[in-house]
Amino acid sequence: MQNLEKYISINPEIRFGKPCINGTRIAVVDILQWLASGMTHQQIIDDFPSIKEEHILAALSFASHREELIKYVAADR
Repeated sequence: MQNLEKYISINPEIRFGKPCINGTRIAVVDILQWLASGMTHQQIIDDFPSIKEEHILAALSFASHREELIKYVAADR
């Protein structure tokens, strides 16, 4: 997914600077934890009406790109 800034922002005034879905206080990590606990995309959308499918996909994409960066930093040691 491209243009993640369309869906995710980092603001030190919101959730202590955690990456969040734009216009909400829902952090990327919240979505990842809900998915890891077994919630489906539809359950998340039903429980949090401000979240849409594209937000969940953006959170997953953000997390996967972040993981790539961590691999590169660890490899430089």
